[in-house]
Amino acid sequence: MEEQRNGRSSEISPTILVVDDELPVIKFCKALLEGSGFTVLEADDSSEALKICTQHQGPIDLLLTDLVLPPPAFQLATSSNQFPHVNGHELAVRATMIRSGLRIILMSGNPDKELASHGIKRGTLPFLAKPFERDRLIALVQNVLAQPAPTLAVENRPRAANDTDWFG
Repeated sequence: MEEQRNGRSSEISPTILVVDDELPVIKFCKALLEGSGFTVLEADDSSEALKICTQHQGPIDLLLTDLVLPPPAFQLATSSNQFPHVNGHELAVRATMIRSGLRIILMSGNPDKELASHGIKRGTLPFLAKPFERDRLIALVQNVLAQPAPTLAVENRPRAANDTDWFG
């Protein structure tokens, strides 16, 4: 009976992973989302977010991530470093490979510049421009949760013989 109750609870209260390198943004999102009945997990960088995607026992229904997640240093995924620091779009791609059915919302304070610099066409993924108000965030989250999860893929780019595979 408890499992059924938990199962229903996860349907009633979706879990959202909020990722941003600015702690006030995380706390703001968490307060708004929890105030609207969502369960919130938080990460201040992509490495931590990938760990949560891999290790969290319960469901994660949506990833709300800043597009710009500056890494402290350049890193590659290796057998000893499964969770490198990557930008928000790359995080979304990797997270959907770990968690099928994961929905994505990207956010940024400078959407046109940031989307273009990452080669992302507007409309590819749901997008939230910062700053935003509570009603805009909640409406977008509810709308995205009602839609099918996106299918994201790694771009096929020309490769050199010594290129490192980012996905192991």
